[in-house]
Amino acid sequence: MTGVSETTLGELREVCRIPGMDIPLPKSPFYTVLLSTIPVLVRTMFRIRYRGVHRLPRKGPMILAANHTSHIDPFAVIAGARRRTHYLAKDSHFDKIFTAFVMNSTGQIRTHRESGAADALSRGSDILKAGLVMGIFPEGTRSRREEGPFLSEGKTGVARLAASHPEAPIHPAAIMGAREIMAPGDKIIRFGKRVNVTYGEGITWNEWIVHPLGGAQDEASIRTIIESDEEQRRDAMGKLYRKFTNQVIGTLAALGAP
Repeated sequence: MTGVSETTLGELREVCRIPGMDIPLPKSPFYTVLLSTIPVLVRTMFRIRYRGVHRLPRKGPMILAANHTSHIDPFAVIAGARRRTHYLAKDSHFDKIFTAFVMNSTGQIRTHRESGAADALSRGSDILKAGLVMGIFPEGTRSRREEGPFLSEGKTGVARLAASHPEAPIHPAAIMGAREIMAPGDKIIRFGKRVNVTYGEGITWNEWIVHPLGGAQDEASIRTIIESDEEQRRDAMGKLYRKFTNQVIGTLAALGAP
């Protein structure tokens, strides 16, 4: 990495490392079958048009970060990526027969709201450590604004996961039109509406942190963070996490996310 040694980047990774929970990921043999059928069904039912699919790696860990305005968003992202993509789903999705079937058959991971964000990030770390795709909505939940712009400030979980797995690319996925099919609170699906999904260029944390338009850090500044006391390090990393997250949200907006 230009200007920063691999040793220093490795030490920074240890500072940022999110330990996994080492709980085996759900086995989902049916997911393979679904991946061969769902993309066709989703594209047909929701008239989805994809751009930038060629930018997504076909193997290895990856984070797909999308805006979130509708229940159909995860399906739209997965149908375009055509890779086993794991989301952290709130526990209420596992309480009803149909949604529980969908969650379990596609290997989505149950998270408990009361356990907090730390456990969710640990499970996300398990996904990436296994070389799989992590789907995440940086805003944390569906936007319930009744008028645009719908994008809101992102939570820094996406940055923390990126820093913990600094060689995994983060690809923004801008979803446009999904809210017209099924807005928050809607009980019905409006078929036939046009949806556009655009996947942006990927960037890893190691690339971002040294980029002059990204983290803009060099060897000396990163070593200062590593060698600082815990409070100073937490403050410095918190600012970098916030900048990274803001840029992810900004990229989604630039790609057309409403």
